[in-house]
Amino acid sequence: MEGFVLHPRLAQGSFELGRESGCRILLKDQSLFPWILIVPEVPEGVEDLHELAEDHYHEVTGLIRKVSKFMADRFGGEKLNVGCIGNMVRQMHIHVISRRTDDPAWPGTVWAYDGKAAWPAEEVEAIKRDWEEFAKPG
Repeated sequence: MEGFVLHPRLAQGSFELGRESGCRILLKDQSLFPWILIVPEVPEGVEDLHELAEDHYHEVTGLIRKVSKFMADRFGGEKLNVGCIGNMVRQMHIHVISRRTDDPAWPGTVWAYDGKAAWPAEEVEAIKRDWEEFAKPG
């Protein structure tokens, strides 16, 4: 979307994996919990999924499903947490987080956990390559 500006808080500490279905796909720099953000490029003030035009809603929810499958295939985990919360950053974004019963925040929320572990640069590049391969049409 022309004129779209990614909220600085979403941009900070994330790596762009790509764009699809009018959305930016970002890897959050938190290796303790593999975490992807889907950011629909929508006008300011459109904050919740039900506010999307019907065709874009279907594109975004299809992308949520695709990213969820990628997360399950790439990172495993025992539970995927998916949510469009937006209490701190109002710009619409959807979290897809791979959780494990042995992760340091389990069973609590990742937002309440203070620890952080950045992705090594080579792992970020590997995840980008894996996403590009996974996302290829066909």
